[in-house]
Amino acid sequence: MHDDDLSALNTEDEFESPLDRWEETEAPKPDPEEMLPLLESSNPQQRTIAARAFCELQDARAIPALIRLLQDACPLVRVSAAYALGRNASPEVVEPAIAQLGREWNGYVRKGLVWALGNCHDRRSLAPLIDALKTDIAAVRLWAASSLGQLATVGYDIVVAAVPSLIEALLKDPVPAVRSNCAWALGQLCRELPSNVVYAGAIDSLIEALENDEDMGVREDAKSSLLRVGDPRGLQIIEDLEFEGLL
Repeated sequence: MHDDDLSALNTEDEFESPLDRWEETEAPKPDPEEMLPLLESSNPQQRTIAARAFCELQDARAIPALIRLLQDACPLVRVSAAYALGRNASPEVVEPAIAQLGREWNGYVRKGLVWALGNCHDRRSLAPLIDALKTDIAAVRLWAASSLGQLATVGYDIVVAAVPSLIEALLKDPVPAVRSNCAWALGQLCRELPSNVVYAGAIDSLIEALENDEDMGVREDAKSSLLRVGDPRGLQIIEDLEFEGLL
């Protein structure tokens, strides 16, 4: 578990989506030609503004500077760069993001990094995302679960390797929001699996969460994943529970 001093960032809710505060609006997007030089500014506020601009803009020219900003002295710059790299995901982002995740003290920055790694859809992200799901603070575990779900199309071996950790977190994590994201991620991964023992274990865990989890949101997410996968056993249990008035 990391030891975090999160007071450096004024974030309203540690469980919000990484881009909740930076949603695209009807206002004109920033001009990349103006923002690119500001990524190299000596002023941390200007670097932050520029990095946040690339949470809306996709421009490969910004990637090298954003990677450098992952090691900026200012946490606000680092967190902005992490989210911007998630928007501008590419193979060259993966190794620097993994390296920074391993040494980053700030939980909000780590949350952005695991989100970015998920968006990169790269097999190199598997091990650090599993480690984050098992060991990090709740806000990071939540996004690590979602990012593992985003690896569904990377390869069969990656899906098989990701499933056990998601099952364990779905059934044991103390935070309902983390369990909910695990349920969603397992639904994504099951859609890429044949009907084998790994698939059966994932379906079993979703059914167990559906039947036994104390949190209604987790049960709803487990139900949604079972419906999305279309597993006959899961569908039958949903039908039975609905008939009994338990859903």
